[in-house]
Parts: sequence; structure tokens; C-alpha cells
Amino acid sequence: MKTPQWWYKRRAEGAPWWRFMLWPLSLLWKSINDFKRYNASPYRSTAYIISVGNATLGGSGKTPIAGEILRLLKRENIPAVGLSRGYGGTLAGPVKVDPQRHTAAEVGDEPLMLAQAADFWIAHDRALGLGAIEATPARAVVLDDAHQNVAINKDLHILVVDGNTADGAWPFGDGGVCPYGPMREPLADALARADICIVWMPDETTPADPQLLATLAPKPVFIARLTAETLAAPQTVTGFAGIAKPWQFEATLRRLGYEIAAFHSYADHVSPPEVELEAMATHAEPVITTQKDWVRLDAAWRERVRYLPIAARFEDEAGFLQALTTKMTGNAHAG
Repeated sequence: MKTPQWWYKRRAEGAPWWRFMLWPLSLLWKSINDFKRYNASPYRSTAYIISVGNATLGGSGKTPIAGEILRLLKRENIPAVGLSRGYGGTLAGPVKVDPQRHTAAEVGDEPLMLAQAADFWIAHDRALGLGAIEATPARAVVLDDAHQNVAINKDLHILVVDGNTADGAWPFGDGGVCPYGPMREPLADALARADICIVWMPDETTPADPQLLATLAPKPVFIARLTAETLAAPQTVTGFAGIAKPWQFEATLRRLGYEIAAFHSYADHVSPPEVELEAMATHAEPVITTQKDWVRLDAAWRERVRYLPIAARFEDEAGFLQALTTKMTGNAHAG
């Protein structure tokens, strides 16, 4: 299912009239999660566990943030690996992702993308994944998409929030829990567990919304910005994206100066059917997508489709690194 854009509008502007029918389902969603949390017996790893997650259903920037954290830890000579459930992959794991051997269908698109630059593992049972990682030299583990995971004890909880508030956007909508709104859980619950909040800004210059920063206070808040590398002089392209908020990728292309001949949106983790890829490729314009979408394509299509490289960079990198590693230094079980 495509993400409803009204989910991420202030006061859920543009929501369909029948939205009220979703309210009982949101109560059920919350009850199930409360039950899981109440009955959980979380695993305690000997490694230092950094959880990177969000309060909403995707689109907050947590995956590039996880990649940047792994890059910073590597730069500081801290042996660290990433771990995720491997959503959409057929391999249950635990398995270390090999970009030369594995496909997105086997390990999931986000793990395959992150494994291009860092050691990354997948395990449907992340406690088993941690057990396997503990036999390696890794001292720290970055858990991708784990803010609601109740099976693992974490040492540092990082909550990533989409900072795009242009044109009436608001990262939490009106606060409705899925499917009534975008929230995985009430914002107050997500904030209560967070040690650090990261606001993910869509470009290198837009200031963070003061109201959003106030909403996240008094938690320490760091600003991370999307940086994109244009593939060549901006030109006319055909674009597509199967991510939580495909409209933001289209906006990024336009901001970088690309002319969009056509843009195709798909549900998160969903690739265009072959016939639609063929139709895109018949146009004169190059076809461009996100790296997450690109890794899902087979080898032949990766030769024909470009992706836009992006990264996350912190405004206060030194301050964030200190917040990231302070507890790690004095953590007894981190090795």
C-alpha cells in the first residue's frame, strides 16, 4: 500500500471522509504492541547496542542515519556492525550481508544498501543475530529500525524524525496511530524511551522548524542533513521511487535542478513491474531512482538505471559523536 500523504499533514489535512472507520484498528494496533512490551524478556548483549528508529511508519531518514553512524564509528576506530531484521528478504539469518553475493530479495533492500559501505548483518530474530555478532570483533552494533523492538535491551536509543515541514507537512500528522495516522506508537511513548533525537532535514540549508524542535525538547536534538551528489549536470530525467515518501525524492531531484519528464511512485520496498520499467526506458531521458530502489533491480536493470547518491551529515558532528560514544566508553558490558 502506498503511504497516504495526508498521514504527514498537520491536522491530517486531506484525509478521506471514511478515516474514522480506521480508529478501532489503531486501538487494536496499540493494544497488541502494549501486550508485547508488557510480556517481553529482552536479550542483553555483550556488545554496545545503538538503536536507530522512528516513531512513524517509515520516511524519517533512519537508514541513511544508521549508515552515517557506522561511518563515524569506523572513523573513530570503534569496531561496529549494523544489524536489521532484513525486511522483505527470504533469508532468516543470522547472516553477514555480502553485496557481491546476496540480492535484495534475499536480505532486504536497506541492508544490501548499507552493506556497500559497512559490515552489516540481518537476522529475522535479532537476538540470534546479536549472538552471532558477539563471536566477531565487533564492539558496537547499530540496530536499524529498532525503536519499537522489545526483544533487545539497548544502551542508546536514537529517535529519528523527518524535519520536512514545508507546505503543511508535519512528521507526526495529527498524532494518529496506524492506520488512523502514521504513528507506530503515541509520540509521548516514543520520546520517553529516546536518549537522543535526530531531525533529518531534506537539504543543506532549510532551517529546522522551531515548533518541531520544541516538541522534541527536552531531549538532546541534533540536526542531520541530506546531502546529494548530482550524477552530472542536472538534466531532464524520468524518475521513480518505492520508498515511504516518494514525493520527497521527486522534490530532491527538482531542488538539485533536474527537470522531471515523468515521475512514478510505488509503495515502500516495491519495485516497478518489468513492463513499466521497459516503458520508462523507451523515453529519451535517463531513468533515475533512489539507491534503495536501485539495489532491488536485477543486474541488467542496474546497468540501465541510475541512482542518486545521498548521505547524512550532522551540523554538529563533534557534539553528536560525543553523545554517541560517551556512554559506550563507560559501558561495562561493551567489552
